[in-house]
Amino acid sequence: MLTLQFPGAERLVAALDQAICRDCPTEITDQLRHTLCRLIRDPEVKLPDCVFEPVGDHYARRELYRSEDHGYTVIAMTWGPGQGTPIHDHAGMWCVEGVWHGLLEITPYELTAQQDEERFRFESRGTMIAGAGSAGSLIPPHEYHTIMNPSDNDVAVSLHIYRGPMTSCSVFRPLQDSWYQRDQRQLSLDQTH
Repeated sequence: MLTLQFPGAERLVAALDQAICRDCPTEITDQLRHTLCRLIRDPEVKLPDCVFEPVGDHYARRELYRSEDHGYTVIAMTWGPGQGTPIHDHAGMWCVEGVWHGLLEITPYELTAQQDEERFRFESRGTMIAGAGSAGSLIPPHEYHTIMNPSDNDVAVSLHIYRGPMTSCSVFRPLQDSWYQRDQRQLSLDQTH
C-alpha cells in the first residue's frame, strides 16, 4: 500500500517486489541493496518533497510504502544537521539502508559482552561516511549501529527497507563503566504534507 504518492513510486515498488523474492535473508538483502542503489540514481524516481524537510528535535521517519503481499516496509528518514541515533538494533529484522541525498556517518558495532538483560558492551567496527547512491544491509545478529548526519548545514535523506513494520527497537545508552544500558524505544512516524 503506497502511503505517499510520488513520481516513480510504482517503479520503485515493482523493483523492490522483484528483489525481495529470494529464499534467504542474505540473498534478499544483497538483491535489495543493488536494487536500491539503482533506484537512487534513477531520474524517474523522485521522493516526495516532505522527505527533504527536517524536523527540529529529531530525525524524521516517514512511511512511503507497506507491502501487503511481501510484508516489507519502506521508510524515508530525514536527518537535519547533526541529527543521529544512539547505538540501536533493528528488533531482529533484516534491513537495507541507502543514502538518497547528502552524507551519513555510519558506525557498526559488535556486541562483545552481555551482563544481563539490560547491560551490554559493544566494540566499534569503524566509521564510514556514506554518500548518495550507496547502500548497506544489516542482518541479525549483526544489526547494532549508529547513524548521524555529520553536516553542520545540510539535510541528509536515507531510505530504509525493513523485513516488516519496525515499530520499536532497543537503544543503548552509555553508562560510566563502559557498559551500555538497554532501553526499549517505540518508533513513530512523522507527519507528511
